[in-house]
Amino acid sequence: MGDKHNGEAFLQHGGLRYRLVKENRHGFKVWACAGQDDRGSSCAGRILSLAGAVLTQSVSHTCRRSPSSHSMSNNEKVPLRRAQKGTGGQELTALIATEATLDPEMTLRKPEKKNVSIAKNVGTKSLLAFWILGVCNNMGYVVMLSAAHDILGGGKHNAPDNPRECNTISTGAILLADIVPALTVKIISPFFPLHEHIRMVVTTVSAAVAFCMVGYSSQTNALWLAYTGVALTSFTSGLGEATLLSFMSFYGDKNVITAWGSGTGGAGFLGAFYYAAMVGLGLSSTATLYTLISVPVLMAIAFWIILDRPNISGSSSTSASAQSGESSESYQNSGRKIEEDANSSAYLVPTARSTHTFSERLSIMPKLVKYMVPLGLVYFFEYLINQGLFELLYFRNIWLTHNDQYRWYQVLYQIGVFISRSSLTFVKFNQLWLFAVLQCCNLVYLYFDSVYTLSPTVFIVFGFILFEGLLGGAAYVNTYYKIDTEMPIEEREFSMSMTSFADALGICLAGLSAIPLHNYICGLPLSSKAS
Repeated sequence: MGDKHNGEAFLQHGGLRYRLVKENRHGFKVWACAGQDDRGSSCAGRILSLAGAVLTQSVSHTCRRSPSSHSMSNNEKVPLRRAQKGTGGQELTALIATEATLDPEMTLRKPEKKNVSIAKNVGTKSLLAFWILGVCNNMGYVVMLSAAHDILGGGKHNAPDNPRECNTISTGAILLADIVPALTVKIISPFFPLHEHIRMVVTTVSAAVAFCMVGYSSQTNALWLAYTGVALTSFTSGLGEATLLSFMSFYGDKNVITAWGSGTGGAGFLGAFYYAAMVGLGLSSTATLYTLISVPVLMAIAFWIILDRPNISGSSSTSASAQSGESSESYQNSGRKIEEDANSSAYLVPTARSTHTFSERLSIMPKLVKYMVPLGLVYFFEYLINQGLFELLYFRNIWLTHNDQYRWYQVLYQIGVFISRSSLTFVKFNQLWLFAVLQCCNLVYLYFDSVYTLSPTVFIVFGFILFEGLLGGAAYVNTYYKIDTEMPIEEREFSMSMTSFADALGICLAGLSAIPLHNYICGLPLSSKAS
């Protein structure tokens, strides 16, 4: 369909010659008209092609013909034929067509990239649904960590009998129960078909049962029941995240990642604040946990009622917008955006679930190392601080009790996470390793502060914890944004889900490390500043 001359690529189409001016790694090519045909016709404009098929929207071609031409007058614009959707909406192709320029021998071919379409802007209703899903999916996980101090103490608020007033069992034990099941499901689920409806039924029902179990355990002091309920919460959170991250790849709009990220960050803030406020107002930890049964109900409403379905082949339910033909204006906007950003693949989305074999999915994993390692390290340092050091950063003789300080550390951390996970629309970072380095610096300072009481006031620790949350949230949304825009289209569904294993692994290793670290510091004598 094209040729090369002096190192440049050219395309002969409709009797005119076009020169390649832009190309991205996923097949989009932008061609500018170059030269005249044998009838003296020239063209000022551009066309787009994808995988060997001509694709164009809102590209105005001005053709100039010699006076002898009877087909068109000077500077007459060639009209565009409305873009047509392929069978099942899986291919979007268009052909510039007029009697003057149409090559009768030219046949529009379907793109070689199967199951791919142009991304459409996601509506406000769906963005709201993803925000709610993010909140509900992470709410239980956050509340379990916020309630860890109370769960270990059976809901009682008596100070432990040691100089540092720390629990003999680290809250890292709760963290392990709160992450190991999620880690397991996150590494297994990407290798199985994405049956989102079945997965979401399991997620919502299990979440409701988990809240009941942990609430009842706080009332009866049954630690085995508490750990079982926390583990079940972890399972539901991991399954929900792995499922919904894969599901996002069918929308192709960075605002979906922003909405989801903001929701998960909001879950941290709302969950930690809700628990701290309810207990602070005198409600028991048991009653507080029972009130959260409404969370999975809201999650079900968001997924099955509020959220518009993307156009996925074989999907039993598609939204009206996916079924109906888009307006001419929407095609034109898509075409302009693609031409303006030809180096981006964010505007192509899959329209069928992944059919990769197990070995093919394994072969994708080396490509994800540059995303997974920095994200995993950020979460390792982050949760080593949260579960190994938070309880030990205790300021005596201030207006907050030990339990209150632990809860409000969680609140400040989650506020930081919420702010940064909502920031993708405004600021993006390419250097993912920077987050890991800065989070390590946070860990070092807070470790020495917990041992030697370096900070003269609790507000300095507040600042470090807020910064810790900012780093963690920014690492999360920027990692998934880069995957969604840099990975090949057909690999995004697996990549989005598989990368969630990295943060779960980092958190799991942090939980294992937090227990000996916590116990070591807990056994140290108090520094002179602390006493």
